Amino acid sequence: MDRMKGKVVLVTGAGSGIGRATSELLAAEGARVIASDIDRTGGEATAKAIGAAARFVAHDTSSEADWVRVIEGIRSAEGRLDGLANNAGIAGPFPSRFADETVEQWRRILAVNVEGVFLGCKVAVPLMREGGGGSIVNTSSLAAFVGTPDLSAYGASKGAVRQFTKTVAMDCARKGWKIRCNSVHPGVIATRMGDAILPDERARERMKKRIPIGDLGAPRDIAYGILYLLSDEARFVTGAELVIDGGMNAI
Repeated sequence: MDRMKGKVVLVTGAGSGIGRATSELLAAEGARVIASDIDRTGGEATAKAIGAAARFVAHDTSSEADWVRVIEGIRSAEGRLDGLANNAGIAGPFPSRFADETVEQWRRILAVNVEGVFLGCKVAVPLMREGGGGSIVNTSSLAAFVGTPDLSAYGASKGAVRQFTKTVAMDCARKGWKIRCNSVHPGVIATRMGDAILPDERARERMKKRIPIGDLGAPRDIAYGILYLLSDEARFVTGAELVIDGGMNAI
């Protein structure tokens, strides 16, 4: 119950799905959680469910000004930042094929999924350094490894997150900043985003047959991976890719 005792962690996209499960698990393991989301209703519900160990902050992760405001708020209220779960992301409409996708849609998805991660690392790292180090976990996807013809921009964005994670990891390590950076790669997870591509039970059953382990993932399955990478148990892990997909990437 104390794997994150005394640590302050910011979780973006905390209003639902993987972000909510991660926030709840981190708090249960002793962390002080700042749960951020552009969805105020969802984010406030997450913080309320956790109780005194969490607080909610409204946050558009595609906005540099919002990132500065959120991090400065943590500096003022908590005085330190030990962990960042860069989890906020969008997939866009399904299907979204490159030949038909609009430039506006493409840019919006990359603004949230890629620029949001870039900004989080850029703005949060100085506060982590002030506290002597920390850990960043960026939520990528199985889509970073395979073609995604029905989710063109989403797949491209997650590939970018995978690569950028390694860049941050190596830069921080070489400079001796004691900040680790790793990525998690969920497969098909039963979340609101997952429902967009699996709208009914027939579609879910078809998908289960494609997953070697025979079931969809749950948000908590990913949360446990994020917990490990944020904790001191992963002190020797940086620049790594943790794939949590029921075996799909092994096919």
